[in-house]
Amino acid sequence: MSVPIPPIILPPVEDAQTERMWLQETLRRWLDNEYIPEVINETIASKAADIYIRHRLEGEDELGAIVIAIITEMRLFDFRNSFYSEFAVANAVSDILLRRLGKDICCGFPRESENKKI
Repeated sequence: MSVPIPPIILPPVEDAQTERMWLQETLRRWLDNEYIPEVINETIASKAADIYIRHRLEGEDELGAIVIAIITEMRLFDFRNSFYSEFAVANAVSDILLRRLGKDICCGFPRESENKKI
């Protein structure tokens, strides 16, 4: 029988504006570095950061639920002038947040190197 992956709970937001700006800038850099820098990447990053912080301020701390919210709300965004989609953006936000927590972006577990004692 397979064992489900436990939910990943994010720590409380201490400063919403700082958190929002951090995610927006980090996501914009990720978008720019993944393919090529595009002006629309700033708009995409801003929209995703708005969705993220709104859900966090509404009490959502579970990463999976936040990813679903970003996918759902970004569906209304016009990605025609971008290499990205709502799925790519939500996955990038997830990867960014997992890295910040020190977790493996594959499965949400602590990085292998952090489990080894030196």
